[in-house]
Amino acid sequence: MTIWQPDLSQQPGPRYRAIANALAADIAAGALLPGSRVPTHRELADALGLTVGTVTRAYAEAARRGLLRGEVGRGTFVAGGGASEPAPFAVGPAPEGVIDLSVNLPARGPWDAALVEAGLEGTREDVLLAYHPAVGRQSDREAGAHWLARSGVSAPAEEIVVTQGAQHGLLLSLAALAGPGQRVLVERLCFPGLLAAAQFLRLELEPIDLDADGLCPDALRAACRRPGAGLLYCTPTAQNPTASVMPERRRHAVVEVLREHGLPFVEDDLCAFAVPGAPTPLCALAPELGHYVTSLSKSVAPGLRLGFVRAPRERVNALASGVLATQMMVTPGTAQLASRWIESGRAAELADQRAADARERQRLARSALPGIAAGAAYHAWLPLPEPWRGEAFAAHALARGLRVGTAERFAVGRQPAPHAVRLSLTGPETHAVLKRGVSGLAALLQEEPAPVHTGV
Repeated sequence: MTIWQPDLSQQPGPRYRAIANALAADIAAGALLPGSRVPTHRELADALGLTVGTVTRAYAEAARRGLLRGEVGRGTFVAGGGASEPAPFAVGPAPEGVIDLSVNLPARGPWDAALVEAGLEGTREDVLLAYHPAVGRQSDREAGAHWLARSGVSAPAEEIVVTQGAQHGLLLSLAALAGPGQRVLVERLCFPGLLAAAQFLRLELEPIDLDADGLCPDALRAACRRPGAGLLYCTPTAQNPTASVMPERRRHAVVEVLREHGLPFVEDDLCAFAVPGAPTPLCALAPELGHYVTSLSKSVAPGLRLGFVRAPRERVNALASGVLATQMMVTPGTAQLASRWIESGRAAELADQRAADARERQRLARSALPGIAAGAAYHAWLPLPEPWRGEAFAAHALARGLRVGTAERFAVGRQPAPHAVRLSLTGPETHAVLKRGVSGLAALLQEEPAPVHTGV
């Protein structure tokens, strides 16, 4: 059921412009989330007592402002989610008083004091007052190799490129691997940051089906057989948004397909540190084909913008060219600080503390919402029972002071997104706030959806 209906009583001027202004206000307030479907022209016209032509003009004005996008055969959506346009990388701060379960960030904790106190203390002048190699200083590359070894990827420093975070590493990897006219194969539900990078590079995406174990090898094989497949991007461990962990047997089946077709791949493994006993990374099974991307943003601190890409040695120069083209080199002081923490063991200690906190948050979420798909790491996937739909559930939750991420934000392709939401369990600052949040969602699930009118 379509649920948005604007309040035009406080909107001056022509009715079409009033509708567009009300839409902009509700989007800015977080009452309409990226990817949300808005009423059809006739539905809104009937609800407001206006002509269909007035609503058509209003939607055209909203599209001109970048607020809406239309998809043939599907409807009209709030810009930033869905198939043809990637979801925004960030949805903005939650309104005051709202428990935010929509953004994956490391939870705050007592261990953060060390981050604040450290700053760039001890950074040498020769680090700050010189240019450094695009691939990173040798000591930083060695620290990156040590960090990757924690997740089961053994690589020499010569195969490591230091980046300004994982998002930078993803962008460089896509640019290095995707040739003109080639398609990037991605999971049907996919990390919005990857979608944003692909859109920036004007790359065509092809969705590959998922099941409870992750990427489906048969669907991958079928896509590889079609002309133009250039590379695969996937997240086998703590898949975003479904939280699935691909079993070892499935990983070998995926690698078999990749080797069969000589298809390079990019493995996003930011959350492996929080998954006890995670299976072998794809990049460890097929190093000749794989780029392995990770960073310290989830395990240590979001503002410590340092990442590492492990790539076959023959591709390192292409990544280095990307670093030169985008920012010349990573921030040297940040790289030195991160390397010092990795080599001293401080980064691993922080990662272990965050992983333990994530496990406790997963336990709290499962106790309130036994139907969630949750294993470890920072998020969980909540399939919705009938008759709930993602957009309606998110709107009802927001009305109760709870913000969640709808499946539409992660969807690729024209196949309808599943009726589910992603819960970011580390968004709430304390366990008590998280418990209130998931308990509120559990209570909402017991109710029947009712029409919600935003802005009224």
